[in-house]
Amino acid sequence: MLRFFSLILALVGLGAATPALAAVEMHFHSFNGSVLIGRYPHTFVVLEGTLEESGKEIKENFGFSARRTTPAILSGPVEHMLLVEKEKTIRKTNRHFSVTLTDEQYHKVKAMIREWRDAPGKFYDLRSRNCIHFVGEIAKLVGLTVQYPEDMLRRPKAWLNFVSTLNPQLGAKQI
Repeated sequence: MLRFFSLILALVGLGAATPALAAVEMHFHSFNGSVLIGRYPHTFVVLEGTLEESGKEIKENFGFSARRTTPAILSGPVEHMLLVEKEKTIRKTNRHFSVTLTDEQYHKVKAMIREWRDAPGKFYDLRSRNCIHFVGEIAKLVGLTVQYPEDMLRRPKAWLNFVSTLNPQLGAKQI
């Protein structure tokens, strides 16, 4: 009987020692911004977790923006860049919802991010390729329903709230 309990305890101990399943979470954030503080409203994604295939830890974030904020933004495509937020800034933003990625989805997201980063010429367009479109295309890659209502193309917080209503399976609360 003592051996039986010892065996049970050993098996329970082995189970407790096994690593948790690896996963990368993608969080969808908005930044309220203000012209007065020099940062416009913005949306971006945060990727964090562990890849199952390699055990590599992931802690990244990406947004898309114009390289320079000038009046040229209002008249058509301008030079673009990826924005990476500092942890301190991320803590002050709105996290709208999160999804768990497979390793394959993570790699597809990273490939799309590289495509937007490396696009030749002037690729940022306030009306058709801004931070909302960037985050929206990432959301589509992982199976979310996305639309771009004209009245939300410069309102990231309202847009992410809208996207959450298109995807009730997320269980997201309006911010």
